[in-house]
Amino acid sequence: MPKMKTNSAAKKRFKLTASGKLKREKAYKSHILTKKSSKTKRNLRQSTTVNASDEGRIKKLLAIG
Repeated sequence: MPKMKTNSAAKKRFKLTASGKLKREKAYKSHILTKKSSKTKRNLRQSTTVNASDEGRIKKLLAIG
C-alpha cells in the first residue's frame, strides 16, 4: 500500500497544536479593509481552532491518524 499524500492546500492553512487540535487563521482580512472597523480587523488577526465537526475531514487531508 503506498503512503498517503498530504493535501498541499491544507498543509499551508492548518497547523496541529500540542493538544492535537487544529489551528487556523481567520478569513476576510486580505482586502476591502477600509470599510471594516479597527476592532473587526484586530479580531481577525488572532488565530482560532477548527470546529470539531470539521476536524476529521481536515485530519484526513493532512494524513494525520
